[in-house]
Amino acid sequence: MFEDSLIESGNKLRTKRLGTTILSFILQMFLLSILILIPLIYTDALPKQQLMTFLMAPPPPPPPPPPPAAAPIKVVRAVSEIVEGQLRTPTKIPKNIQMIKEEETPPDLGGGVAGGVPGGIPGGSAGGVIGGIISSTPVAVPKVATPQRVRVSQGVSNGLLIKRVQPNYPPLARQARIQGQVVLHAEISKDGTIQNLQLISGHAMLAPAAIEAVKQWRYKPYLLNGEPVAVETEVIVNFSLSGG
Repeated sequence: MFEDSLIESGNKLRTKRLGTTILSFILQMFLLSILILIPLIYTDALPKQQLMTFLMAPPPPPPPPPPPAAAPIKVVRAVSEIVEGQLRTPTKIPKNIQMIKEEETPPDLGGGVAGGVPGGIPGGSAGGVIGGIISSTPVAVPKVATPQRVRVSQGVSNGLLIKRVQPNYPPLARQARIQGQVVLHAEISKDGTIQNLQLISGHAMLAPAAIEAVKQWRYKPYLLNGEPVAVETEVIVNFSLSGG
């Protein structure tokens, strides 16, 4: 019987504790809701004084200091003694008066004429050239010697060519299908004939035929200062299988 009373008392205590816990939880939630809703219902306005402080522009910087005053310029006025082209009486007497001394004219050594220039040559004419630098004796101008040989371009030498002999195409070179250019260094005499030929470039099978043909070429004399001179130039001979 005592045990039954203890069990019943324990059940009642557990029921009371559970109800108290639930009631405490509901009360805490209610208070928490009130704390959350109060700031949302009663809103405070922003402080105007602090807001105006943030929105106002900062004051402008102070102006720069004024520049230092320049020293006064002293104007000196020159007083001229000539007014409207006429010399006037000075208003005051200068303290220092400089004496101007003219140089003496050198004595005439003879041989000059009236109106001549000092330092001229004897026998000069009146109003002649200063110093008598021009003499009545004509001065011979030296003649520049004409060079014996000059070098001209290929274009100039082609313009002087009056006789051109085509080279014979070597049969072996034609069979071997060899073609191209042969460049020669040529010396042309005053009468237009070939004096010397030297191979610069070209195939060895084509060079002899080119040299043999160019030896027969003839040119007009190249004139320099009205005189014929020998020239050096380059000659190009073309070998083409198409016959061009």
